[in-house]
This record gives sequence, C-alpha cells and structure tokens, in this order.
Amino acid sequence: MTTVTAEADQRAHGRESHGGPAPTRIVVAYGFWIFILSDIVMFSALFAAYAVLSGNTAGGPTGAELFNLRSVFILTVCLLLSSYTCGLMMLSAGEGSLERFAVFAVLTFLLGAAFLVIELSEFADMVRKGAGPSRSAFLSAFFTLVGMHGAHVATGLLWLLFMTAQVAAKGLRPKVLRRLLCYSLFWHALDIVWIGVMTLVYLMGVQR
Repeated sequence: MTTVTAEADQRAHGRESHGGPAPTRIVVAYGFWIFILSDIVMFSALFAAYAVLSGNTAGGPTGAELFNLRSVFILTVCLLLSSYTCGLMMLSAGEGSLERFAVFAVLTFLLGAAFLVIELSEFADMVRKGAGPSRSAFLSAFFTLVGMHGAHVATGLLWLLFMTAQVAAKGLRPKVLRRLLCYSLFWHALDIVWIGVMTLVYLMGVQR
C-alpha cells in the first residue's frame, strides 16, 4: 500500500513539474508562426483587393502600358538568388562556419538591396509618368500590394543586419541559431508572396 502511494505521489509530482510555463523556444516558435500566418492573411486580402480593382483604371494607364517584364525578370532573379544564398547562410551557420556565414549574409543583403533599389526606381518612374497611386483605383491597389511586399523586404534587410551583428557579438549559439531560423523562414515567405505578385500583377497585367 505504501509503495502504491509513493508511486502515485511521484506521478503527481511529475505532472506538476511539467505543468509550468512552456520553454521559450516553443513560445517563440508558435509566436513566429502566428506572425507568418497573419502576414499571409494580410497579403491574401491585398491580392483580393487588387483582383477586384485591377480593371478600374479611370481612363488612366493600364498594366500593359506601365509594366516592364524585363525589370520584373531581374527583380525575380535577385529575390530568388537571395533566397538561395539565405539557405546557404543557414547551412553555414548550422556547421558553425562564421566565415561562410558572413559571405552568404553579405550576398543575401546585396541581392535584397538590389531588388529594393530596382523596385523603387520603377515606382519613381511610374510617378514621373503621372501614374501615381492617386491616379486610379488600379494604381492604388498596385502600389499598396507591391509596396507592402517591398516594405517587408526592407524590414528583412534591417533584420539581417541585426542578426549579423548578433552573430558577431555572441557567436552561433543555439538561441542565435533559432532567431536565424525565424529570419530565414520570413525571407523565404517573401519569395512565395513575390511569385504571387509576379503572376497576378505583372504577367496577367500585361495581357489586359
């Protein structure tokens, strides 16, 4: 009887010891996935708004008159290559190679910055032609959707600078690696969104 009581006490103690707050890594992982899902919901709403408003040009220029597929191709190559170098950066971090990590982090940043500069120059050129966001509902939806993606790219570049500084200061500790993993998921998610932008906005836009 005493043995049974002792075993029951041990089981109860075990349940109590595992009933505390979840580890930080689990909380961070769940929180980050909630952030990614909320971002996907936001972009889904922006895609839907663009699909509805894309034909409302108010007599202004259409996508076929404004979009340059050569620039879109360059933008796509820059972003896809930056995703590839980001993957190599993560592999290097997992292997503990600071030198290779630094090389691929710089390449990821440069490719992302090139994407952003080209996109901003395209926006400026459209505004100079009188095709600013206030010209029509189509252009308002265009600048909102594509501009929001560009804002995420800019945020990703700042985040990469911050993470590179953390690696330089603290090394490739487990906590830093987890943060790098969150960053890489965010950066790859931008690729997925851009494929949608390229297809719905640019490729379908030049056919209208």
